[in-house]
Amino acid sequence: MKRRLYALARVIGGLSLAACASSGGANLSTVPPSPDPRVGLRAGVVRVDSANRRVFEVTPAAQAAWNLRLIVNRPSSEKFIGVTNSDLAFFRNYVIQGNYNGFQVWDIANPAAPALKVGYLCPASQSDVSVYRNLLFVSGEGMGGRLDCGTQGVHDSVSAERLRGLRIFDISDIANPKYIANVQTCRGSHTHSVVIDPNDTANVYVYISGAAPVRSPTELPGCVTASPDSNPNSARFRIEVIKVPLAAPQQAAIVSSPRIFDSLTAPPTHAEAPEDVTRAAKAAADARAKGGFTAAVNGLEYVLGPGFINPMLDSVVRARRGTGAPTAADSAALRAAIQGIVDVIVGAPKPGTPNTARPGPEQCHDITAYPAIGLAGGACAGYGLLLDIHDVAHPRRLGAVSDSNFSYWHSATFNNDGTKLLFSDEWGGGGGPKCRATDRHEWGADAIFTLDDKRMTFRSYYKLPAPQTELENCVAHNGSLIPIPGRDVMVQAWYQGGISVFDWTDAAHPTEIAFFDRGPMDGTNGVGAGSWSAYWYNGHIYSSEIARGLDVLDLLPSGLLSSNEIEAARLVHWDYFNTQDQPRIVWPPSFFVAGAYVDQLARSNGLAPQRVAAVRQALDRAQKLSGRERRDALTQLATQLGGDAAAAGDAAKVRSLAAAVTDLANAQP
Repeated sequence: MKRRLYALARVIGGLSLAACASSGGANLSTVPPSPDPRVGLRAGVVRVDSANRRVFEVTPAAQAAWNLRLIVNRPSSEKFIGVTNSDLAFFRNYVIQGNYNGFQVWDIANPAAPALKVGYLCPASQSDVSVYRNLLFVSGEGMGGRLDCGTQGVHDSVSAERLRGLRIFDISDIANPKYIANVQTCRGSHTHSVVIDPNDTANVYVYISGAAPVRSPTELPGCVTASPDSNPNSARFRIEVIKVPLAAPQQAAIVSSPRIFDSLTAPPTHAEAPEDVTRAAKAAADARAKGGFTAAVNGLEYVLGPGFINPMLDSVVRARRGTGAPTAADSAALRAAIQGIVDVIVGAPKPGTPNTARPGPEQCHDITAYPAIGLAGGACAGYGLLLDIHDVAHPRRLGAVSDSNFSYWHSATFNNDGTKLLFSDEWGGGGGPKCRATDRHEWGADAIFTLDDKRMTFRSYYKLPAPQTELENCVAHNGSLIPIPGRDVMVQAWYQGGISVFDWTDAAHPTEIAFFDRGPMDGTNGVGAGSWSAYWYNGHIYSSEIARGLDVLDLLPSGLLSSNEIEAARLVHWDYFNTQDQPRIVWPPSFFVAGAYVDQLARSNGLAPQRVAAVRQALDRAQKLSGRERRDALTQLATQLGGDAAAAGDAAKVRSLAAAVTDLANAQP
């Protein structure tokens, strides 16, 4: 209620200014600052707590911003500070922030002063979060997540105490979340997507994307590692669909496992950057010298962490019926086998096998559903998929695109009218510096497609335009639409590349219109940090900062984005929001919406300047009227605009303006 009153006050208070405002604010420039202030930002200084391996920022890095303003930063609370913050979901006046230790709930009734409502300790990587009404869903994929939310982890490779799947909480009393159920899956839940079936009000559905190796059937009965061609019950090459009865969410269960990857073969890929090959080789050599484990994947050698290795060592000990800690002989045995184990996980061909086409991806990283149009975009490792979700429980593939410039298709976003689809590429997995001056523009970027009769057609790439340093993990990551009428504008996180706001209305020529960035977390060593996700929610941008907590930002008017456009975006209010459950944006009748269209026509010369001036004057006069006089004035203006469209430079935008004016007229009592 507070947010609704706040929004209403903004509308009432701004009515006398809306129609006359052209671009608003003091910054009328349409040219990005030069030199780019993001380049060469001063690094911060960190302290590493070696006891629990947490990293703390002692001296903040410098900041740079253009057409964006950081309102406030809130550090993570005690049990979560120094632990990776992950994704965001929104519920009423709250932001729910995932963290590898669980989740935090922030009260944002006053966006300038977020207050911690509760920190719920329940470790599980990566704690991807979503909400639906009074339900909170949290993903768990790592080997250390426990059914009881304990912090001691799970040290056996096979254990009845392990949680890998989806946790379900009741947040009716958000200060006291109740852990009511979980659904275990064979590959865990790296991410998930809540999907609403417009024809099924009794249930909500959740698509599960799990990228981890298949669990032992001893730990979870029914899990099969063999490929589908040798065993139709294979847990590979499929996603899971969970049905959650709203009246009894504790009965949530898997209802289908669609094989949306059938017949796909391994896509073309690009080579790694030379500096990455050199760095990986050095890191691997250093790790081996210290007794660590490494394995090659697609020609690049990776260091395998303890979370992956330790359970395997435990299995080696049990296989010889031993007890206690692994011995040197156990380590040697695993070291000899580890490359073969990794090859199976990534689907590498066996030496000496015929040179046949390798199978394509086994899992999606993320799926964005747009129920209003019956489609979903699947960012599925080596492919971007278009899915038909009219039958929500049984999604089916309509199309698939691959691109040798893409390394790892990570997430997807539709534009509001469903005519475009954007995919992001998380080249390097988010842990590497992939925005260096030497990196190609097409690598670690977004790919924008138009949708014509449900066919995807590539149009362009968008990548953060400011080069970042070797010390900054940076690549395309999570973002959402900003609800500006008449334009496709998106805010997106780029880890330590910061936040970029860009316009992709012209799918072939996306353009940055605002940004916020910090310097490297540390000036000596590469430390993982930056914006994991940046989303618009009810008037503000909220960013989950991996190491620094929660950021809240405001868009500022400029020559590229007017006050009317920002105020029109603020009119859109949701009671809850998950970016992977994309809602259709609908604007209420407003002078801000009409003013936004006028500003766009003026900016693009889509209507003659003298006519733009006349329309502004007509809107201003109508605003000062009331009742029937206002309705008649607006109706007359809408009729005139209908006549303007035929000769206008942007006829479609003029018709949109006419429709917005008609809506205003019809809204008058």
